[in-house]
Amino acid sequence: MKKIFNILVASAILLSACNDDLNIPLQDLSGSDVPLNDTFINTQVVAAYAILDGNRDNTNVWRAAPSNWVYGEVAADGAYKGSDAGDQSEITQYETYDAQVTNSYQDYKWTSIFEGVSRVNTAMIAIASGTEAGTLTAEGAAQFSGELRFLRAHYHFEALKIFGNVPYIDEVTAAAGESVSNIGVDVWAAIEADFQFAIDNLPTESARVGGANSWNSKAYLAKAHMYQNDYAAAKPLLDDVINNGPYALNAFFHDNFDADTNNSMESVFAVQYAVNDGSNNSSNGNYGDILNHPHNSPIGAGCCGFMQPTHNLVNAFKTDANGLPLFDTFNDSNINNVDPNDASASGFPDDNSFIEEPGNLDSRLDWTVGRKGIPFLGWGDFPGLAWTRDPANGGCYVNKKINYRADQSGSVNTATGWATTVNAINTNIIRYSELLLWRAEIAASENDLATAVSLVDQVRARAANPDGWVKNDDGTDAANYVVGLYADNGGFPDANFAEQAILFEYRLETALEGHRFFDLVRRGVAEEVLNAFVAGDNTRSYLPGSVFTPTDAIFPIPQQAIDLSQGVLEQNPGY
Repeated sequence: MKKIFNILVASAILLSACNDDLNIPLQDLSGSDVPLNDTFINTQVVAAYAILDGNRDNTNVWRAAPSNWVYGEVAADGAYKGSDAGDQSEITQYETYDAQVTNSYQDYKWTSIFEGVSRVNTAMIAIASGTEAGTLTAEGAAQFSGELRFLRAHYHFEALKIFGNVPYIDEVTAAAGESVSNIGVDVWAAIEADFQFAIDNLPTESARVGGANSWNSKAYLAKAHMYQNDYAAAKPLLDDVINNGPYALNAFFHDNFDADTNNSMESVFAVQYAVNDGSNNSSNGNYGDILNHPHNSPIGAGCCGFMQPTHNLVNAFKTDANGLPLFDTFNDSNINNVDPNDASASGFPDDNSFIEEPGNLDSRLDWTVGRKGIPFLGWGDFPGLAWTRDPANGGCYVNKKINYRADQSGSVNTATGWATTVNAINTNIIRYSELLLWRAEIAASENDLATAVSLVDQVRARAANPDGWVKNDDGTDAANYVVGLYADNGGFPDANFAEQAILFEYRLETALEGHRFFDLVRRGVAEEVLNAFVAGDNTRSYLPGSVFTPTDAIFPIPQQAIDLSQGVLEQNPGY
């Protein structure tokens, strides 16, 4: 890779509720006029945080969304591309497991990730210079280095789970400006070392809102081990964070997706946003999900209707008479939001054919998905097709987690710009509920079924609380919610059942949060699950014939990156 790590400071946002973009002019750090002190280095650390949102220039940011909605959901069984067939047609490649090396989404994502790495290394170089010059305090150097290495581990983690064979670039490599190979590199070991440094050098409380600390560093290191299926290494970290850390489940599931409850006790690490803050078109807001709000709605302002939940996902929220999931039969038929006897609109319901679902449902469904006839965050009952752009292409559902309440309009969303959907609802990277389910997964692998049941039921107990269910205007339940606990129904009979239950629970709990594809891949079940999904979906004319193969477990290295490296970077096998 050619030397792309210029010594500079980029425009950034202060995570501690700064009202304006922090615009720092380009500076040569080797010059004597640069004050390499705590104040100046802090601006560089802020710049390294700022690119967490993937937003380099306010254009095409959805291609680098930190929610990973294209890679994590559309490439899985969680969401259709949505909108109409011609708009953002490159996404269809991911939906049909046909990603091309020239796809601009990969290029934008790759560039944004390594922009983050670049900013981290620029700041690390400045810390070394400031320490040598005696202008930076030891305390400041340790704090900043811990935060930066946490971020560097995060950015490389993102690159690794998406692209597989990636280079690892630290400040030494960056300063040398040499090409870096992506073959034969133990990036996992480097990621682990960076997180461990953060654990050892950061305090228990973040120095800035939403920033790195020793607790979320432990949680993220545990996640890195889980993605390698290294249960032995992940277990003590998870036990420490769960038993001794500052995190807990929110009382209500939907508080995880509300700007008013950003950075709650369940938020382990999240991308921070701000709007109406004096920045250019609220550029510090969530531009990554700007396309994914209900089309032609008072929320979406005429745009855009992407990332529409699949029937398979919606059906997964069915429960049996005891309130437990239907692992094997949930997708035998679509819930009655889709009338199977109606042939209009390619099998999707119109206003006349809609039938309310009478069966039992997990309460998390209607905080996750917009369904016809169900109250939608104070905007009235979701009208169905009226808020979808092209039902024959995208279906009849929308993502609910990224939308703001009607009573928040004008305060947590943009007042300017081409789409008022840009808002300040954080993008969750790790939630505490995930830690519980990861630890349950480890317990199941050890045949410690009692512990696995207890941990899963902690998550399910919240969903079973009627106080947290979606309600009609008259206070009645919006649907027939029935959520049971495994402990009340005989527990887990064996480890295989436990593994299936935990995988299913993780899907319900984190649906549409960008994790599904990667979770299937790390567990080694992507080929089985995704090919079954394609075979069972008769609503997409272009899906039949699509086949997920092991090659598709990672996405191609952008051809532009390979070209710029003059061949030092090598393409992933099979592309």
